[in-house]
Amino acid sequence: MVETEGLRVQSGRRPAMGGTAAVTLVGGTPELLDDCFGLLFDLEQAWSRFLEGSDVWRLNWSQGLPVRVRPCTARLVSELIDAWAMTGGDFDPTVLPRLVASGYATSRVDASRHTALPDAAVWPGAAADIEVAGSYIRVPLGTTLDPGGLGKGLAAEMVVEFALDRGADGALAEVGGDVVVAGQAPDGAAWTIGIENPHAPNELLTTVRLSSGAVATSSRLVRAWAGADGLAHHLIDPATGRSAATPTVTSTVIAGTGARAEVLAKLAFLRAPDPLLAWLPRIGAAALIVDADHERRYSANWVDFA
Repeated sequence: MVETEGLRVQSGRRPAMGGTAAVTLVGGTPELLDDCFGLLFDLEQAWSRFLEGSDVWRLNWSQGLPVRVRPCTARLVSELIDAWAMTGGDFDPTVLPRLVASGYATSRVDASRHTALPDAAVWPGAAADIEVAGSYIRVPLGTTLDPGGLGKGLAAEMVVEFALDRGADGALAEVGGDVVVAGQAPDGAAWTIGIENPHAPNELLTTVRLSSGAVATSSRLVRAWAGADGLAHHLIDPATGRSAATPTVTSTVIAGTGARAEVLAKLAFLRAPDPLLAWLPRIGAAALIVDADHERRYSANWVDFA
């Protein structure tokens, strides 16, 4: 823990949720940082599609029967359904059979972890028919779920909520590139978040400043592999069931919540950039899109966060 302009600040970075996570706290007890990483561990145990016995694994093998899940998982599945509805199906939480078929059945960070699906699993699934009733969820027969990046954005969001509820004056959580901030920043003004340059590793493209909210970056350069149909990546086009074919390399979205920012960042790989950049400010989001030719496109309201 260090003192920054009279504020007690502690931070750490540790493995979490298939990658790394970072947490910075302003105020709070010394034990709170460990508790935040403990929450991330618990969320991974509940949400990972690679862990037999997780809530998501049990839902995927439920064969159409209701399953009792943790409260965090009920929230996750509700967010998945909301994201599917908000994007008109462009965000598809049922795409897991296509991911597995294209070669993404094994964890990229732990080769001992594999995704297994029942024979009945199909794509597309029936997202509209998923039922959430308190702590019980019913996923239709054949439908399977993958939290994907939304799970990381929601996890960062929940860590920040947890930290503030337990006495921190401010908190930042970054999970797999999704950043959520709230409360007092270390400089007493606003949280400064760097956006990496996809064409120049270890260099920053720009920075943004937020008093609260979320920043999510999606990239087709990570989680890529040689599939049966050529180079594949984890951003699946729900219109084709294949990795999205797009000039977009990275998409960064600023929004009110981690889950919302993550979902909206995915749209740049599925929709034409100019209409998307015109639409996002109308729903309270801002975006930066970088393509393979190094061209940068910004929504008109991006300057509000510079």
